[in-house]
Amino acid sequence: MKNYNLQSIVEIVSGQLIGDGETLIEQIFFDSRLIVHPVNGIFFALAGNQKDGHLYIADAYHKGIRNFVVSQPIQHYDNINQIIVQNPLTALQKWAQYHRQKFSIPIIGVTGSNGKTIVKEWLNQLLWKNFNISRSPKSYNSQLGTALSVLQLTDVTTLGIFEAGISMPNEMEKLEEIIRPTIGVLTKIGNAHLENFQNEQQLIQEKLKLFTNVNKLVYNIENIQLHQTILSDKHLSKIDRITYGYSKEAVVQIQQIISQEINTEISILHNNEIYTYSIPFTDDASIKNSLICLTTLIALNVDYKEYVNGFAKLLPIEMRLEIKEAINNSVLINDSFNSDLNSLKIGLNVLNQQAKERKTLVLTDILQSNLPDNELYQQTADLVNPYQFTEIVLIGNKISKHKNLFQSYVRSYTSTEEFLTHFKSQNVYNEAILLKGARPFQLEKISEELETRTHDTVLEINLQHLIQNINTYRSLLKPSTKMMCMVKANSYGVGSFEVANVLENNGVDYLGVAIADEGKELRKAGISLPIIVMNPEQSSYSTVIDYQLEPEIYSFRVLDLFVKKLKEKQISRPYPIHIKLETGMNRLGFHEEEYEHLIDTLKQTPQVFVQSIFTHLATADMEDEKEYVNYQLKRFNNGYNILSDGLNIKPIKHCLNSPGIVAFNDHQYDMVRLGIGMYGYSEYTDFMNKKLQPVVQFKTVISQISTLKIGETVSYGRRFKAERESRIATLPVGYADGIRRSLGYGKGKVGIHGKLAPITGTICMDMMMIDVTDIDCNEGDEVIIFGSYPTLADITKDLDTIPYEVLTSIDMRVNRVYYKD
Repeated sequence: MKNYNLQSIVEIVSGQLIGDGETLIEQIFFDSRLIVHPVNGIFFALAGNQKDGHLYIADAYHKGIRNFVVSQPIQHYDNINQIIVQNPLTALQKWAQYHRQKFSIPIIGVTGSNGKTIVKEWLNQLLWKNFNISRSPKSYNSQLGTALSVLQLTDVTTLGIFEAGISMPNEMEKLEEIIRPTIGVLTKIGNAHLENFQNEQQLIQEKLKLFTNVNKLVYNIENIQLHQTILSDKHLSKIDRITYGYSKEAVVQIQQIISQEINTEISILHNNEIYTYSIPFTDDASIKNSLICLTTLIALNVDYKEYVNGFAKLLPIEMRLEIKEAINNSVLINDSFNSDLNSLKIGLNVLNQQAKERKTLVLTDILQSNLPDNELYQQTADLVNPYQFTEIVLIGNKISKHKNLFQSYVRSYTSTEEFLTHFKSQNVYNEAILLKGARPFQLEKISEELETRTHDTVLEINLQHLIQNINTYRSLLKPSTKMMCMVKANSYGVGSFEVANVLENNGVDYLGVAIADEGKELRKAGISLPIIVMNPEQSSYSTVIDYQLEPEIYSFRVLDLFVKKLKEKQISRPYPIHIKLETGMNRLGFHEEEYEHLIDTLKQTPQVFVQSIFTHLATADMEDEKEYVNYQLKRFNNGYNILSDGLNIKPIKHCLNSPGIVAFNDHQYDMVRLGIGMYGYSEYTDFMNKKLQPVVQFKTVISQISTLKIGETVSYGRRFKAERESRIATLPVGYADGIRRSLGYGKGKVGIHGKLAPITGTICMDMMMIDVTDIDCNEGDEVIIFGSYPTLADITKDLDTIPYEVLTSIDMRVNRVYYKD
């Protein structure tokens, strides 16, 4: 980002400046959690649907920020500068728009439903030697992300490549003003977000708004609806349309596509000349994305024939950052799929959110940069040094020559192999480790040494989808309504600390666990949120108090025993408790006839104070039982009023669980309790299918494929007999991993390449077999047990059970892999 002072920014955004206009700005922050090195930084107090950035000004100030863009004047802070505007996000966009206008270089704007990020990254892989490229980090293509991306343009940039993503009508106009592309690239148009548009035609028209001022447009001429829409557009019909496809009208005409075992040869006709190139992929999406890239090279007026080696060396784009359990109580953050300063900054932010005191960075040479080495590694060190690592490991000849720039304890190696010869696992203990580097360094070899489990069967958890689902439920709540998230039973089998860490970093107010030991482990892992223990046992009261957990109190016996423990430990201040009322679940809680005695008892018990009063709804997930829910709500309201009036207090009031938030939104009260809904499941299927994202994917691989003759049998008991020549695949997963045996004998199905394969024969302890006779697949191919297809809802239905049981049944020997897209 070019340096601006506050006076220039206030003129650009038409704001009011209070403070020193000469102050130089070099960094932009919008999330106070990401502030590590605040020097010359400015904080934009952005307002979201549920969270207002003005609430985090204090946090930003205490972390060293002294420059703010706000919609409400800041009071009570010394030595600050503030720009007051009507809308901080709009101000940021105006700044980005102004910044973009200062450049007369080619700017590629990429939009579409699928493939935007891959096309952008492949163009960077192809062009980086000939252009100094500024591009969107990761998948930064939103109203906020696009503005931040464009502000990265510098005086040395010779090409910009920026994504634009929309989910609703009337969003693209603003993105077009910010990016103002000279070359438009349209990737595949699909069904993503189609539910928010009238039809596919409106979706196409909204996407095309990005190209209002382009000189050239790249797209697939085979999409007839798209092509006709472009031809009927006053502007787009007159510009240079550089198309690809089989049609003779295409500028890049596909002649032949030959897919082999590990690569694909593609022949095209352009300017009456045949050109053939190869890519190291065989899937249809990669083939089409490579054609988009080649056509874009033509739009850039570069000689595409010079890039044959570049296409052959294209790397897969792993835009997801994985978080895994590592040896000796450590956490591994694996972001070893690309290496540039923008992605390094993102990885450092994720590492900084891990609740481990010891932090280690493993960093390789940074490739695909046109900066001189001295400047490149000085910028790298400037990013890294504020994080105060316990240790930094540098791998590569170039970065090792600049190890003196890094302020932490540094070890350097010329190669990954040299590092591994010196690596000792016993030296890794209770730390967070970030692996960050370029693919040629094969950091996956280090990852294999650090991971606790290497079972081919894994449970993948998409943390980005988890956050999206939380925000979806938040959108149903009033801004003042608190949110408790349930992380009991190891977060429903998903992983308590990893999920709790994300929840804490995304503004959740409370966590809920079933037993005290679960809360204890979260505290030991560094989680500081208030934690309610829903079923505190007498033997665990010391743990509750020692680790500042808050117990559910559901009877006089529990209250009496807990107070005795408080006295025994000589706790001087009133301790927070949560009163459970029995309103119809008939499980735990104080009954109506006990309320008056409870009031008297609490008045005479200064050792505790009532933090909340709550109940549990028995049928919030059943549409035909709403009358019973209303009956419970009436009893709960009555009980809350009696207790709060009798005690002259107004504690937190809560009763809604995940389905209750959807179906009984008027009764959200002061707080709601979100559980299974976080993971993308809801009994209200319309809400689930339209609003929630799947978080958990249970998957494995094919170990072996055997061909059975008619009459041959499979597994114990010979319960499956081949009625035709059959291909049977063996999977390394069984009932010891959490696969219910009742899914055998054809009842359950798994997914391979988007098709369902029935489970055959008896499921074994560590293996099961599936029939893949009608599916084109090979040994080593991925198999989805549940996730994208079949879904968690599908397997729940097959088992005639509930998703809670499915998730909590997955054994801990199955490796949990956490990632962000």
